[in-house]
Amino acid sequence: MVEKAESLNTQAINFAANGEFKEAIACFKRALVVDKSNYLLWFNLGITYRDAGHLQSAKECLLKALELNETDKDTLDSLALVCLNLQEYDEAYKYCYFGIDYYPTEARLWNTCGVIFFNDYNYAKAAEAFERAVTINPYYYDALFNLRDTYEELGNKVGKAECISRMNQIKSHPGEY
Repeated sequence: MVEKAESLNTQAINFAANGEFKEAIACFKRALVVDKSNYLLWFNLGITYRDAGHLQSAKECLLKALELNETDKDTLDSLALVCLNLQEYDEAYKYCYFGIDYYPTEARLWNTCGVIFFNDYNYAKAAEAFERAVTINPYYYDALFNLRDTYEELGNKVGKAECISRMNQIKSHPGEY
């Protein structure tokens, strides 16, 4: 019986969703034997390694996914976040900026960039990135949350209050935004 990469991918995703990372990783690896040039399999394996706490393995798989599809915004964003968690700030910035070059209106990439700046204690640059994210998507709760915290670090009470107001508006009308 020949296993199909698609069915193994689906099975692996189900394992991962249930926290069964060892089983998910094994399925992804079997799928890659069948189709080693499928960037989505490499991406999903990388995400599963990340979720299992194996950041270096996650990075290696995401790099392979990026090699196969160099403009995938999800891969670039995930790779930036994995590098951030590995405290590899220069690499995190590189992947984030690469993604922004391709997708300048992708709010999630701007938010990730802000998170990297915030973790590197560059609050002014973090605020700029989060502001870009909420300019693109005014209802992006995570970016508003991050911007609120950044404004607090910068002592911007008016900006912080505006973020809180918008966050409360979003929370009071779930599903509308």
